[in-house]
Amino acid sequence: MANPHPPGLWSGRFAEPVDEKVKRYTASIPFDYRLALYDIQGSLAHAAMLHHVGVLSEADLAAIRRGMAEIRAEIEAGRFAWSLDDEDVHLNIEKALTAKIGDAGKRLHTGRSRNDQVATDVRLWLREAIDRLLALLKNCQSALLDVAETHADTVMPGFTHLQVAQPVTFGHHLLAYVEMLARDAERLTDCRKRVNRLPLGAAALAGTSYPIDREYVARELGFEAVCENSLDAVSDRDFAIEFTAAASLIMTHLSRLSEELILWMSPRFGFIDLADRYCTGSSIMPQKKNPDVPELVRGKTGRVNGHLVALLTLMKGQPLAYNKDNQEDKEPLFDTVDTLADTLALYADMIGGIRVKAEAMRQAARQGYATATDLADYLVKKGLPFRDAHEAVARAVRAAEAKGVDLADLPLAELQAMSPLVGEDVYAVLSLEGSLAARDHLGGTAPAQVRAAIARARRRLAG
Repeated sequence: MANPHPPGLWSGRFAEPVDEKVKRYTASIPFDYRLALYDIQGSLAHAAMLHHVGVLSEADLAAIRRGMAEIRAEIEAGRFAWSLDDEDVHLNIEKALTAKIGDAGKRLHTGRSRNDQVATDVRLWLREAIDRLLALLKNCQSALLDVAETHADTVMPGFTHLQVAQPVTFGHHLLAYVEMLARDAERLTDCRKRVNRLPLGAAALAGTSYPIDREYVARELGFEAVCENSLDAVSDRDFAIEFTAAASLIMTHLSRLSEELILWMSPRFGFIDLADRYCTGSSIMPQKKNPDVPELVRGKTGRVNGHLVALLTLMKGQPLAYNKDNQEDKEPLFDTVDTLADTLALYADMIGGIRVKAEAMRQAARQGYATATDLADYLVKKGLPFRDAHEAVARAVRAAEAKGVDLADLPLAELQAMSPLVGEDVYAVLSLEGSLAARDHLGGTAPAQVRAAIARARRRLAG
């Protein structure tokens, strides 16, 4: 009796066709089509290996290469007809190939499964995505360094608990984010090593009986190593989870900077202004200039963090080996890359367009008794125990606060009443520039150290 429904890869096993609702529910082609060129790349390497070991003829290899070249051209031109009936990117391409070249297309799948095929495609795609993101991270660091260099001497208050703590320079402040992004780049680079391992050859879960050469395929595709256990190769997505964790940290760092940009742009701070192209107005309040891009970066950080939790949850209950659950790895991973790439690209330009209001920063540093610690250090260097110096300066701050003046504005007599160790040289210590200059060590906020740190960071980026 003829099969009552259209033939599929497994139609001989079932007595009725897949329900249309199930077909829509299980299909991944609406999102995994972006793996198409990587699927072709992996298939060509697999075909070359099959010919290398004598499983595929020279004529079949040539036909596969010819057919894949045509399919690639159709995909790149936007002319390829994707079909939901063919479920995923792999079956769409395989069916199109077979339609073009006949039986040679059917032989391509010898010695592999969609399980190791999709794991390979995702790794190829993510490897390239990491390379793009590393370049975008570098651009963002470079933009921060440019502004930091311009403002290596610009005084601003450093904060703890969002209270004025000690003077720093704006350049030094921005360098903190350069350091964060540098560690982020290290994490991505390290993650790439584990992404860059070949699963192909694991087949469905147990390997294959064909005499394959996995190292040959690894060399063809530029993988640094092969996944050495077939069960692990097809079933785990820890490389995607690790990447998303690194992406979450990058977004978290950018979210922290976004929060500061939002605060600094507020009239209550008035430290900076963002270029108009990164802001929007209000539908009702004509005076408003809202920092929408930094606010959205804060919001999209939650989106990326959510993808990390989704991938962790996806894997946590899966037994070995492959399960259909893993189809759900792609949308969170794809969206994480898209969100992070867009954010980094916007950030590099937005940072370059910051207008710094140096005088407002300086006045804010003077308002919060930012040099109180310097006064305590001054007394310690004169011989007073630190705890006694701390107490003496606290009294001086109360006196200045009562008068509504800065410590540097207190008369010498009042400062000497606090401690007889105070001399006329104290005013050099109480100045903002004196406070900055005193921290002239590796990692300190002295302008000379800021410029040296910028030079080191530029050398790292160029290396």
